[in-house]
Amino acid sequence: MEVPEGKFAGTVRVGEKGQIVIPKVAREMFNIEPGDTLLLLADVQRGIAIVRQDLFAEFTETVLRGMGIPEPPEE
Repeated sequence: MEVPEGKFAGTVRVGEKGQIVIPKVAREMFNIEPGDTLLLLADVQRGIAIVRQDLFAEFTETVLRGMGIPEPPEE
């Protein structure tokens, strides 16, 4: 099965400590580097999603601005 460019499909195995390895292709696609912080979102009915924290923060700021909520002042 050929996967379109910009998409990824694969499997990962959960180790004894509950850890998974993100495949190299997916890490490169999303520019995930060692030490990066990822956000794990989970819903019993919808499943699990893993998002780079910086992208989620950017998305959240955009949504809040769209709702008219000002950004907090910088410290």
